[in-house]
Amino acid sequence: MQVITRAEAKLRKGEIKEKILKGDLFIHPTDTIYGIGCNALDSKAVKKLRKAKQRPDSPFSVIAPSKAWIEDNCELTQEAKEWLNKLPGPYTLILKTKESPVCKEVAPGKGSLGVRIPNHWISSLVEWIGVPIITTSVNVTDEPFMEKIEDLDLDINEDIKRKLSFVLYEGEKPGRPSKIIHLEKDEVKVKER
Repeated sequence: MQVITRAEAKLRKGEIKEKILKGDLFIHPTDTIYGIGCNALDSKAVKKLRKAKQRPDSPFSVIAPSKAWIEDNCELTQEAKEWLNKLPGPYTLILKTKESPVCKEVAPGKGSLGVRIPNHWISSLVEWIGVPIITTSVNVTDEPFMEKIEDLDLDINEDIKRKLSFVLYEGEKPGRPSKIIHLEKDEVKVKER
């Protein structure tokens, strides 16, 4: 597992893109907490992530490459458009999808998808790579999430650590996960986490 700083990530963009497109799992910072992710178009990578997180069915969210990608792949009500205009930011918008913009393992049987555009440099990297990237907290389901790299050394996180290719690291990041905005039904629901 390689630890890559932001400065190094700028110099190694091509290598990072190649690793993500081939299905590697990696940890990334956001404007809220660290996430673990992979290419959301790669079924094999998503299955590997599900196994590491011990999360067989719950849907994952993605960092979208752009607002245009969200507009092309998700159904947008007027309220959804208003929330989309608030991005980038610390929100996950749950939207109905038009087709299957990601592999079916991302949100099994849902017909909806959680999308993010963090107010963070990771969004520029994802836009440059050009594919949606899974973003989910770095932890085994129902356990504390990663705030610093040493958290990966906890026994509970051993399977996650073993499956990682690299970590984009920018120091300790205590915080709260993004606010979830449910826009996939008639009634908008906001969920703090």
